[in-house]
Amino acid sequence: MAEKVDQAGFKSFNTVSRTIDTHHKKILNYFDNRSTNASAESFNAKIT
Repeated sequence: MAEKVDQAGFKSFNTVSRTIDTHHKKILNYFDNRSTNASAESFNAKIT
């Protein structure tokens, strides 16, 4: 996807497309399992 964005000339979307390319498995995993790391983040917020 990042290559198509680069070719299309949408420079402002390069960061977004690369982030999606990097994390697409984790993003799709949320929709399959409806799980996030929210509980870990909540715990971290309490100890800091």
